[in-house]
Amino acid sequence: MLLLIYHHTRSGKLVNIWRVVYHVDMEDCIFCKIINKEKPAHIVYEDEQFMAILDVFPRVKGHTLLIPKTHARWVNDVEPFGRYWEVARTIAKKLQKHLNTEYLSYVTLGDEVPHAHIHIMPQQEVGAIKFGQVVSQTNEDLSALAAEIIKLD
Repeated sequence: MLLLIYHHTRSGKLVNIWRVVYHVDMEDCIFCKIINKEKPAHIVYEDEQFMAILDVFPRVKGHTLLIPKTHARWVNDVEPFGRYWEVARTIAKKLQKHLNTEYLSYVTLGDEVPHAHIHIMPQQEVGAIKFGQVVSQTNEDLSALAAEIIKLD
């Protein structure tokens, strides 16, 4: 684990940011090892840019991870971003057809393995996946936040 402390200038303000980053070299990354065929995996899709594997710790039957072959820490860093999500949808449709599921969930967390990945999870019933505790915000808080986001370039 690597703790980074850095300053970021936005709109002329200097902001202190503390961030914990899990640093893993590509040669130590489990997903990179799977992509390079150094570790076994149950591959359900592969092309020149992406690989999809069944999760070895599935939350539901058919739980699949879509990983880019080029190491990227976060999903937002994956290029081509649009194609990444198109491939996720292609895999999801195959899972949905094969498993006869009502719908699918796509989840990006990024804290389990420090290599970008999309969880594709077939769902048999609505509400099977639960989010954490709701953050309390007033309508005014939400309006102010929305206005601030809209102003950002």
